[in-house]
Amino acid sequence: MQIPVLWQTVGLLTLSNVFMTFAWYGHLKNLSSKPWWIAALVSWSIALFEYLLQVPANRIGYTELNLAQLKILQEAITLSVFVPFAMLYMNQPFKLDYLWAALCLMGAVYFIFRT
Repeated sequence: MQIPVLWQTVGLLTLSNVFMTFAWYGHLKNLSSKPWWIAALVSWSIALFEYLLQVPANRIGYTELNLAQLKILQEAITLSVFVPFAMLYMNQPFKLDYLWAALCLMGAVYFIFRT
């Protein structure tokens, strides 16, 4: 059974966003006492895995989605990965701004995917 292109793209982009979120922000928690260049090297190492998932995701997605759809999809996924990361891993409090941002992104998804 073949997984639809949209779901392959969403799955790969979600996994790539998990790696990228840790690459971008994980060092703030784990490496704050280390020099910035150590954090950069660790982040680049993590980001390699993000690219190994993101590039195929965009190539697969581009067979059925246009560039704007891929970008808005990625932004919506980024927020859906970032909020749990911020709350659960970084111990940040929930803010209603997360909800408002999600509603705005849902609007963007609607407008970019309507036909």
